[in-house]
Amino acid sequence: MAYQGFASGDTTKDAFAPRYFIEQGHQIALCQSFAKNMGLYGERVGAFSLTTESKDEKSRVESQIKIIVRPMYSNPPVHGARIAATILADPKLNAQWESEVKGMAERIIEMRSVLYEKLTNELKTPGDWSHIKSQIGMFSFTGLSPAQTKALAEKAHIYMTADGRISMAGLNSNNVGYFAECVDKAVRGQL
Repeated sequence: MAYQGFASGDTTKDAFAPRYFIEQGHQIALCQSFAKNMGLYGERVGAFSLTTESKDEKSRVESQIKIIVRPMYSNPPVHGARIAATILADPKLNAQWESEVKGMAERIIEMRSVLYEKLTNELKTPGDWSHIKSQIGMFSFTGLSPAQTKALAEKAHIYMTADGRISMAGLNSNNVGYFAECVDKAVRGQL
């Protein structure tokens, strides 16, 4: 579960699926990242959790995980993990973090709306852009082709993956207009 809280602005709401599966009696494996939603980008902070049926099964699973993990690293860095643990354990810091995550999510959602409005209503960019608003979270697939993404990089200095995936967090009120105009030109073959 990457970017928990960035989909809705509520970390609890974004954790609905794993909690629901556990309530339904499923055993799950859950990977969580705290790198981006806590601003710990270079720290690779996260957790790997498993649910098991019994303490005996937990012991067996844990021993197997240790066999897998041990050759990869002996003592992982703890700096980021300690920061995350401090934030999650302290009610005041946790509330502040939750508020900041909500703010980040709201900004990303707003940028989706602004981009959609610019492409559809202002620029009348050919195509269906409803996916910009229907997708959730930090990233969005634009539907742009590799040729269009290459033109955007070479001629407008707008960089994204060749399949058109962009970070919505990279858009802001100062650059969303330029981005939309360049996407419009790329779609029309005028870039």
